[in-house]
Amino acid sequence: MQTILFELTTEYVELCHLLKLVGLADSGGQGKAMVAAGEVRVDGQLEMRKTAKIRAGQMVECKATRINVASK
Repeated sequence: MQTILFELTTEYVELCHLLKLVGLADSGGQGKAMVAAGEVRVDGQLEMRKTAKIRAGQMVECKATRINVASK
């Protein structure tokens, strides 16, 4: 499984935008579709909220990729 470190510059990032920012989705819309299809887990739990607020310390998994979110 590939691991990506994403450094937050704000308090949080919306899940669909995070997927776009790390390159797993081509757009925020595609990110929303991935979440709706049940392809995304946050901290090991299936996440169905497209605009869930992802904060430092959380881990997102999608498409055999783990995204570790950290504060800058």
